[in-house]
Amino acid sequence: MDRMKCILVCLVACFFTLQLCVADPIFYESFDESFERRWIVSEKDDYEGVWKHAKSEGHDDYGLLVSEKAKKYAIVKELDEAVSLKDGTIILQFETRLQNGLECGGAYLKYLRPQAAGWIAKEFNNDSPYAIMFGPDKCGSTNKVHFILKHKNPKTGEYVEHHLKFPPSVPADKLSHVYTAIIKPDNDLAILIDGEEKKTANFLKGDDFEPPLIPAKTIPDPDDKKPEDWDERAKIPDPAAVKPDDWDEDAPMEIEDEEAEKPEGWLDDEPEEIDDPEASKPEDWDDEEDGEWEAPKTDNPKCADAPGCGEWKKPMKSNPAYKGKWHAPLIENPNYKGIWKPQEIPNPDYFELEKPDFEPVAAIGIEIWTMQDGILFDNILIAKDEKVAEEYRQKTWKPKFDVEKEKQKAEEAAAGDSDGNLSDFQKKIFEVLYKFANLPFLADYKLKIYDIIEKGEKQPNITIGILVSVALVMLTIFYRILFGGKKTVAKATPEVRPAAGAANPVNNEGSSSGEKEGDKENESEDAAAPRRRATRREN
Repeated sequence: MDRMKCILVCLVACFFTLQLCVADPIFYESFDESFERRWIVSEKDDYEGVWKHAKSEGHDDYGLLVSEKAKKYAIVKELDEAVSLKDGTIILQFETRLQNGLECGGAYLKYLRPQAAGWIAKEFNNDSPYAIMFGPDKCGSTNKVHFILKHKNPKTGEYVEHHLKFPPSVPADKLSHVYTAIIKPDNDLAILIDGEEKKTANFLKGDDFEPPLIPAKTIPDPDDKKPEDWDERAKIPDPAAVKPDDWDEDAPMEIEDEEAEKPEGWLDDEPEEIDDPEASKPEDWDDEEDGEWEAPKTDNPKCADAPGCGEWKKPMKSNPAYKGKWHAPLIENPNYKGIWKPQEIPNPDYFELEKPDFEPVAAIGIEIWTMQDGILFDNILIAKDEKVAEEYRQKTWKPKFDVEKEKQKAEEAAAGDSDGNLSDFQKKIFEVLYKFANLPFLADYKLKIYDIIEKGEKQPNITIGILVSVALVMLTIFYRILFGGKKTVAKATPEVRPAAGAANPVNNEGSSSGEKEGDKENESEDAAAPRRRATRREN
């Protein structure tokens, strides 16, 4: 009996010991102590940025700090043992805090695969092969939390970068955030920000990675050519149509309003502007060097109470006889054969894959080029248990985030913000807009939409104007998709006026083809109202 009790106690002890082993992280770096000697700073010439062991602002917690602007940084930590990504669940997690914001720079980690023989950590650089790259990156039109898998093609033996499609955007604030990637044994991937799931994907699905890990079974035949007599026009001008006899293509769009009369009290002999009577020639003005001095102009006070000054001209109105250029109506094309596509043939590069051939992780590196300083890395974790990752988030990240969040709300309230949650609301709006901009059918307009959103991030008081602008862009695109781009529903990007003292926003890119005809029609509609002659000041 005593022997059985002894065996039972031993079994229980072994069970709890096994549970503790399972619960332990594979790798953890808190940066509570200096990183020197444990992490190796690259000695390559390009990497001049200085890493510092520093406290996170407002906390006693230390991290690894990017201390200088506009520099390249590289640092690496070799693991005691390579970590396999093929066995069970693997969690990659770390914290960053963009203490000075992030306008252009990366804050991601590279999980390096075993390097070639003779490689030394001091030579770590952009060319050092990695297995996974994960983390935030923002610059220009780029605003994403990267997840890139470098996978060895089983047919060619070449390593190919496979980028997660439509990744989440980077939080637009200066708070601490924790990024988590969960690689599951069923080939699924989950991306979490601050413990909240933002993106799920499957490594073997063709729609989740670009390029897909498994190539398409068939490809368009590169030798297949479109026949010369293939007609792709769904509609054609009616060859039997004839321009009506009363159709005048030369009639102007606008004509003078003959019924208009000059308003009573119009001051014909008074100019709209006069020399400023209070202006005087500067004492240091040299006529020979500076030319003849002329007083600056000011509004003529006599015109203030009059309906107008200067020569009066009849206003223009829309011409009822205007019809524009005549076009034959479109009819169904009897020879239409559809949009031609080359025939599909078996893809010689196709292969099947049951699971990704993940490379083991032998080291963790940070290799970035950033325009911002103040980027703080902390609490880098590799684990096999999702509960362990959650425990570390609650222990290391959550207390700091809560303190920073309360401080942010207090600062917003002190600045006179009538709604303490307005800033958070705006950030959520911008995050949603970034997701919209990443939709596949908006690829041609992505940069334009990003440009509008970034103006809104810099000038939060014009959020409503940004929403309207993006909505109009979306409506325009939908209209083009549905109706072939012959007209636009609205101008692509209405003017958004900056707040007083704010920097002028950069102009949007030029409109694409297809808007000119719509603009012409808008001009025609505007011409319906009599047009007031522009004053010199307006010109």
